[in-house]
Amino acid sequence: MGCACGTTTKNGKVAGCNNNGACSTGGCNKMNVFDWLSNMDMPATDKFKIVEVRFKNGRKDFYRNTEGLNLTTGDAVIVEVPNGHHLGHVSLQGELVRLQMQKKKITDNEEIKKIYRIAHQKDLEKYEEVKKRELPTLYRTREIIRDLKLDMKLSDIEYQADNTKATFYYSADDRVDFRELIKLLAGEFKIRVEMRQISLRQEAGRLGGIGVCGRELCCSTWLTEFKNVATSAARYQNLSLNPSKLSGQCGRLKCCLNYELETYIEALEDIPKVEGPLLTEKGDAVLQKTDIFRKIMWFGYGEENTWHPLNIQRVNAILRMNQEGKKPASLDKDESEEKAPVEALNSDLMKMDQKFKNKSKKKKKKKKKGGGNGPHPNSNKPQSQE
Repeated sequence: MGCACGTTTKNGKVAGCNNNGACSTGGCNKMNVFDWLSNMDMPATDKFKIVEVRFKNGRKDFYRNTEGLNLTTGDAVIVEVPNGHHLGHVSLQGELVRLQMQKKKITDNEEIKKIYRIAHQKDLEKYEEVKKRELPTLYRTREIIRDLKLDMKLSDIEYQADNTKATFYYSADDRVDFRELIKLLAGEFKIRVEMRQISLRQEAGRLGGIGVCGRELCCSTWLTEFKNVATSAARYQNLSLNPSKLSGQCGRLKCCLNYELETYIEALEDIPKVEGPLLTEKGDAVLQKTDIFRKIMWFGYGEENTWHPLNIQRVNAILRMNQEGKKPASLDKDESEEKAPVEALNSDLMKMDQKFKNKSKKKKKKKKKGGGNGPHPNSNKPQSQE
């Protein structure tokens, strides 16, 4: 499978830009789709004849292979467009195209245009010449917009392969009257002009870029449907409500805020709702932080700087006690420990004092017994008589 950016060799085969992820044409890795049915043998008689074709900056559309062309993903084909033809690259075919059409609610009717043929070398060379007009046209159109003082932002231009029509992609907050602009563009560039308004998210997807995660933007690689992102998604995930950190390159809230939102909402079902402080005899404890997945809640007293971690079972128990009009002694204990009297605390010292007092009394008694008016040890000697 060749590179979808359309870089070709001298033989006309799609070779790829070989820039190893830094495509110079901006066509690589734009809305790529993995065909997980490619290794399965499908019935040849019941092969789905509609093919998904990709154009500049990941724009895709469906076309019918009425001629039964033997197509390969990445082939350049000439397709039918209103009042002309265009060149695109096959991005998907087979049964996955049927599933994509069902997902996007596109009916298989006569409105689906057809594929004329596989692009020749002359078609590819002409298309490369046409693409060279896009950048000068973009700069000149922006100058005209500034001169007309129109409140709009022109982001991209796409020329048809037959060089008869150009689509101008712009974004604006309000409705823009660009009738005069169309007249000037058609007269200066000698083409049919189509103005197409896109959202800021679509603009970021067309321009591409690298996000804060270090990867390519989701809107430019695989994300096709943009769902509404509210600030409540950040609150559920305990994220700081800082617009500079929550906003993407488009200036809107990041789409990735919705990726893990359901997991957080499911985990929050077990977390008790604490509408006020927890009442304890030590004081009122206010909720400071919640670890949703570990199911731990931190509370702190107003006079203290330390936070006390509690599991959700303990928090529920304190909430039930507060509803019954009771207060635990603290966040950790229900009842306060009874303080022992001073005499009980100093009982050991009293015993030691009593022991030493008894010893001193015994010593005194022994001294009294041995030190009385009894006979002297040398009393056996005869006494002199006068």
